[in-house]
Amino acid sequence: MRKPLNLEPARCQPLWEAVYQALRAAIVRGDLAPGERLAEQQLAEEMEASRTPVREALRRLALEGFVVLVPRRGAYVAELSFKDMNDVFELRAALEGLAAALAAERITPEEVAALEQAVRELAEAAAGGASEQVVRIDTDFHGRIYTASRNRRLMQIVANLSDQIQRFRMRSLAAPGRLKDTLSEHRRLVAAIARGDAAQARKLAEEHIERAEASLLKAQQQAAGAGERSGGGGGRGGAGGGGQR
Repeated sequence: MRKPLNLEPARCQPLWEAVYQALRAAIVRGDLAPGERLAEQQLAEEMEASRTPVREALRRLALEGFVVLVPRRGAYVAELSFKDMNDVFELRAALEGLAAALAAERITPEEVAALEQAVRELAEAAAGGASEQVVRIDTDFHGRIYTASRNRRLMQIVANLSDQIQRFRMRSLAAPGRLKDTLSEHRRLVAAIARGDAAQARKLAEEHIERAEASLLKAQQQAAGAGERSGGGGGRGGAGGGGQR
């Protein structure tokens, strides 16, 4: 059973905007799963709103690629196709590599200490099975590297992609065995940044993202194969389907 959708409209914020923010956050977190039907009336009742702001929010989410509107059938959370995943990970590998190389040249000792602390906290959260905390700490870890790059344009580009990156990050970290590898990769990356080795930091950062993609791809292919074997093909298509986004 998924978490309930809660509205927390800001002052002077239109209701449809609050609905949009709540739905987008739920999709990014994975509370609303790919392929899940988004019934206007049900969402309106859950968020104590009318159908009009829900409909407007769904239209905007469709324009951004988070939702698919199917004539005479309604709205669905957009599937995560392999092409979508590859596009996002290609961009992220390039950005992470550049950020890590720049951070190796510009980071302060205090920032290195903060990265090392983040790795320790990630290990503790992983050992305790705190999945939400793991995602939060991992997000913070990569954000600190971007900040240490001292490149504002780079950080702006990442901010524009943040929702797409976060959606895949959550699924990647949940892939079997991925979290253990992530910790090892983070430690090696921090060590390269700390000693000022820009070339090695770039290489390790790019490899980290490539391995995350490979792990997620393998997990999704296995899930798709299991679905086919069980005869569960009556939904709206698997992760590799559709080019809907």
